[in-house]
Amino acid sequence: MKELASFVKERRKSVNLTQEEFAERVGVALTVIRKIEQGKTNLNMEKVNLVLRMFGHQLAAVDSREIEKSDNEL
Repeated sequence: MKELASFVKERRKSVNLTQEEFAERVGVALTVIRKIEQGKTNLNMEKVNLVLRMFGHQLAAVDSREIEKSDNEL
């Protein structure tokens, strides 16, 4: 979650927006932006993806079996 928090915070700052301005542009509550940037773990994936879409990114669910499989192939 720290990587997500840093990514969002750095990108938001790079476009010179406050948390409040950014939340308004994305269409989410200010608390959503604050939770993401604080690295909270109880986030709504749909809301996170709304934020990430502003930067051309998105999160997707990953099957843990696929991760294990790729780790074993290394």
